[in-house]
Amino acid sequence: MQATKRPESGTPAFATNAETNRRMHLSHFILILLPLLVLSQSPVAAPAPISYQAGSRAFIEEMARNHDFTRAQVATLMSSARYRQSIIDAISRPYEAKPWRDYRPIFVTAERAQRGVAFWRDNAALLARAQAAFGVPPQIVVAIIGIETNYGNNLGTHRVIDALSTLGFSFPSRADFFRGELEAFLLLAREEDLDPLTVKGSYAGAMGKPQFIASSYRAYAVDFDDDGRRDLWASNADVIGSVSNYLAMHGWQRGQPIAATAVLNNSYPANVAITEKRPVRPDTTLASFAAAGVAPVADFPEPDISGQTRATLMEFDGASTEHWLGFDNFYAITRYNHSNLYAMAVFQLSQEIARRYREAEGH
Repeated sequence: MQATKRPESGTPAFATNAETNRRMHLSHFILILLPLLVLSQSPVAAPAPISYQAGSRAFIEEMARNHDFTRAQVATLMSSARYRQSIIDAISRPYEAKPWRDYRPIFVTAERAQRGVAFWRDNAALLARAQAAFGVPPQIVVAIIGIETNYGNNLGTHRVIDALSTLGFSFPSRADFFRGELEAFLLLAREEDLDPLTVKGSYAGAMGKPQFIASSYRAYAVDFDDDGRRDLWASNADVIGSVSNYLAMHGWQRGQPIAATAVLNNSYPANVAITEKRPVRPDTTLASFAAAGVAPVADFPEPDISGQTRATLMEFDGASTEHWLGFDNFYAITRYNHSNLYAMAVFQLSQEIARRYREAEGH
């Protein structure tokens, strides 16, 4: 806004009626023009890189050639997809890059645990039926849904087609993976009668209350309410059944432990591996750990655990260094999200949900 011009010498300090009218019309014009000027200076979406356009063209040909789509069908869809720099920015700073002391308070909270208790109460029969079918305890299923979308309260704001095309064509380190997910997404949309231009999810293209990526949706989602479709947005039955099925298909063992804090004595040898954020399949027996000076701080009833039970020794950078033993069921949770931080958050949130649920039910 310009400063008011002072009257020049010989100019009257007060304008005539004609001058006043002229100024009023000018002010009115400025009020109309200012919003247009602001809009014209607003930041615009980052232009798509050359890789995005080239990738889109090649993808159209592949889908037409391999999956019985017409080129026109895929071209129409891809012409509506948009490159989003915000998606590249988001995936470049994942939560799992944080230290455990910062990661845990994001997801393991009293509010999320209490919402979990309410979700369990509202879906108790479904959770019990899923446990009978797949062997996964209710608190684990509830904790995963809680961490993924806060029980459906945060389903994601990115169009999935934008997320997957952006990452598939312009994120070189994982382009092949996300290009495959874009392919799976269009197939899923056709199979489940979804509109691929309106489906929204995370910046990585994960969908619904359990945040399944497209390939997982196609492979592991189940129609647990028997209505003829797999709906991971509106059907809690399908959500609960699908999470349970996913874990079961990735090695969940009914009735077996998940994790236990560990104590390392002074004789613990430095050449025994300790994993941090990256999951490692359990490959060392508890007997071998005991011989090396590592013991779980937990009593496990037989036959749930024995000296031949295998585990992974993990270290977490909390307020102080924490050591944990993760069993096969812990590793199964890391197949949902390939991070020990994620699996530990699920485990600890599930414990808090179970504790509060038992208290609420008077157990």
